[in-house]
Amino acid sequence: QVQLVESGGGLVQAGGSLRLSCAASGRTFSSYNMGWFRQTPGKERESVAAVTWNGGRIYYADSVKGRFTIARDNGKNTVYLQMNSLKPEDTAIYYCAATRDSSRLTARNAYDYWGQGTQVTVSS
Repeated sequence: QVQLVESGGGLVQAGGSLRLSCAASGRTFSSYNMGWFRQTPGKERESVAAVTWNGGRIYYADSVKGRFTIARDNGKNTVYLQMNSLKPEDTAIYYCAATRDSSRLTARNAYDYWGQGTQVTVSS
């Protein structure tokens, strides 16, 4: 089992920045591929960014490319999402997720473990 806890969400003005953190339990964090997803009311949960267990492959949604950065620190069992130049359309609940399957990193059904989510609200 893996437990994931997100933190770092909050209120920010358009153009501002936030850094989300996801702390993982257990001793095998380094073997998991990690992803960030987000969801707003009435929409499906969508992939934002993902990174493989060894950092060899990184993916970003087109909507956040150039503004968001995913990083992981296996020594701290933590994955981060640095969000810059935030826009009102980035407003969502952001979720951290973990999977052993590296073949479908942007598919929510590929992920076995999820955090509780953290709210990000960007004002215009």
